[in-house]
Amino acid sequence: MSFDNIDVSTNFSGYDWILVVAYLVLIVGVGVYIRRYARSVSNFIVAGRALRPCLAIATMIGTEMGLVTVMYASQKGFTGGFAAFHIALIASIVTLVVGLTGFIVVPLRRLKVMTIPEFYEMRFGRGVRILGGTILVFAGVLCMGLYLKAGSIFVMGITGMSSDTNLKIIITVLVALVLLYTTLGGMVSVVILDYIQFLVLSFSLIITVFISIRHLGWSNIINTVAEFKGQAGFDPFVKDGAGEGFGLNYVLWMIYMGLLCSAIWQTAVIRACAADSIKTVKKLYTFSSIGFLIRFLIPYFLGICAFVFITKNTDLKSIFLPEGVKVDSDISMMALPIFLGQILPAGLIGLVTAGMLAALMSTNDSYLLCWSSVLTQDVVAPILSLFKKDLSDKARLVLTRIFIIGIGIFILIWGLWYPLGQDLWDYMAIGGAIYGAGAFSLLVFGLYWKRTSRIGAYLGLIAGFCCIFGLTPVQKLIGINQPAENVGLVVLIASTALTFFGSLLFPDRKTNSYHERMKNGFLD
Repeated sequence: MSFDNIDVSTNFSGYDWILVVAYLVLIVGVGVYIRRYARSVSNFIVAGRALRPCLAIATMIGTEMGLVTVMYASQKGFTGGFAAFHIALIASIVTLVVGLTGFIVVPLRRLKVMTIPEFYEMRFGRGVRILGGTILVFAGVLCMGLYLKAGSIFVMGITGMSSDTNLKIIITVLVALVLLYTTLGGMVSVVILDYIQFLVLSFSLIITVFISIRHLGWSNIINTVAEFKGQAGFDPFVKDGAGEGFGLNYVLWMIYMGLLCSAIWQTAVIRACAADSIKTVKKLYTFSSIGFLIRFLIPYFLGICAFVFITKNTDLKSIFLPEGVKVDSDISMMALPIFLGQILPAGLIGLVTAGMLAALMSTNDSYLLCWSSVLTQDVVAPILSLFKKDLSDKARLVLTRIFIIGIGIFILIWGLWYPLGQDLWDYMAIGGAIYGAGAFSLLVFGLYWKRTSRIGAYLGLIAGFCCIFGLTPVQKLIGINQPAENVGLVVLIASTALTFFGSLLFPDRKTNSYHERMKNGFLD
């Protein structure tokens, strides 16, 4: 990936660097100070299940509104125009429905599980837990692997930095800081810092929207999208012969992704598991639906503004919008930071950058904690228990912290060399579905249909893993060319069908404790 031919002139100044460094030192100091409250596995992973509504909502949105969210959403706004807004609307509606009904998340909270694979063992047995935990971590780390690439592109564009060496040093330092306070403070540190970063980033993004509209003009934004993208820039159901636009299959895929992000993805569900009551869980999702809408709409709009800005700049247009050539995905991600670097004034640009980098850390801390916890709780501990060995509370904490460091090192390396090949959001969606397609079947059938069997669960998980064929490099390797949404929908249907029919054909011979809880009205 090279940006040598891109104009990265910027308003970023030395004062902005001071603001960024001071802010990062402050939040890391707070995170390290809070370590005293992470003395047990429960406190470390789910904050002692004591999150009240306001803090739970803020940390939920704070985690999901990270730098990578801004980057992949702005890229989708850049490539899809106003039609991309349908993703935000769907995410909001699905999250609201989950909040009002308690679908999936309330039963999980009642069971007092800390991870979704923990439910797998309760419902289907230890083997399913180990397989499900392994797939979950694989998918999660795969998605997380490109967070640093998105962060590095943002830093390069908004600061005008031209040296790859300096850039890698800065990203490495950020990872080290996240590892420091997440390893020491666990979920307690994550929750408090998510809250702070949520406030800073929200404030800076809202100001940026107003500046963007003032700089470009509302009518100019609308007219430019209409001129260059036509109906596909406004109607998500339109997809032309050249592949521009979204289309019906993509909209259907986004409905599933809305459910995955809110009720199936572990980093979201862990907030429900950390809530102090069922009532808080429902409030968390009901009010977070507004946040889920805004967290997408704002970066989509900023990506559209970046598109309009670039169409008016001849040099940038030749790079980002070349005639008859589809621009590289890494290049299109560069559009937003270049746009912000040239329209935001000194001082404000430092605040926005500090908020964005803190948001990168905010997302990374939650994900590092999540995947390391799953590895400890749902892979290593169950495997050891098969050999009649058990991990003490202290050993689990130590092992989780070791995994945090290990995953941090892996994503640092992965993010530097993996060829994206598709919009970052589409990569994230299909990567998450590697776990989510199977998890959807196991959670829905496992929670609400008592005849779901262990064999059906295994078949659902294995089928769901086939979403890996939606990744562009994998498709190139095996010689196929299918949109990620088509692969995802087919695999989702297959996973659901195999779980259902596998359970009918291979029923469990005996009930377990979970069945007894259902029989006694535990989930009523």
